[in-house]
Amino acid sequence: MCGIVGFLARRDADRERLGQLVTPMLECMATRGPDSAGLALFHRPLPASRRFALSSRDRKFDWQALAESCQLELGLPASVAALENHASLVSELQPDIFKPWLTSTFPEVHLLSTGHAIEIFKDEGHPEEIARRFHFTEMVGTHVVGHTRMATESAVSPAHAHPFTAGEDFCLVHNGSLSNPYSVRRKLESLGIAFETDNDTEAGCRFLEWRMREGDTLETAIEVAQAELDGFYTFLMATADKLVLVRDAFACKPAVVAETDDYVAVSSEFRSLAHLPDIKHAHVYEPGPEQIYSWSV
Repeated sequence: MCGIVGFLARRDADRERLGQLVTPMLECMATRGPDSAGLALFHRPLPASRRFALSSRDRKFDWQALAESCQLELGLPASVAALENHASLVSELQPDIFKPWLTSTFPEVHLLSTGHAIEIFKDEGHPEEIARRFHFTEMVGTHVVGHTRMATESAVSPAHAHPFTAGEDFCLVHNGSLSNPYSVRRKLESLGIAFETDNDTEAGCRFLEWRMREGDTLETAIEVAQAELDGFYTFLMATADKLVLVRDAFACKPAVVAETDDYVAVSSEFRSLAHLPDIKHAHVYEPGPEQIYSWSV
């Protein structure tokens, strides 16, 4: 049992207070997942640079030294902003140059996400503590995906926490369990796709990102995945410009959506949406099985 939340703001005013709206949603879902928590925040896309979200188990890690080393060795300017044991490095570096450099030079640092818009924050611990540490209430952006985890099939660790990412500006959170993640994993590994954990969610995330790299839209990739992935699941996904939700054919994992002219909000349970503005006049509904729900920024 895990909790998923998502919010897409349609007005600038709500984008400025995105964290204030979403943080109570996430904290409310702590009863469904007290082991770890995370958010994928989507900013307005950077025109040329990329944002590399990084984490370290060492809360005293010298992020400025990493940025200076990156700039010196790779030859492009890099700025870094640190928060707790996370940091956001912004540079015009290409991912296929930055990633191997980071792995070889700072193997203790984990790359959480890459893209022009996305920034990931996640760690093990109670969701309320995670929200406080990373100042979730202060976040500003266009849309966000969050997760609270109760581990059932793999370890509790920062790497196993959701959201999972693959490629650029793509993330997935998952409530449920896949029954065939290892067959999916073997298929993808045979294509040269590397995995970082044994979590079943990572198999789903990397499968969808692989299909998108092959030319599918996210919606088409989901249709392909529905024939490939076995299990009970609710997937909530995001790209730089959309929020997408799908449930399996049995729809046994809970989900509820609230829509107004100002926002789209998704959660595992309605009680985490009850504080939202104008919720009494929102169109509130339970998503149907195997239907793909997609909302654009």
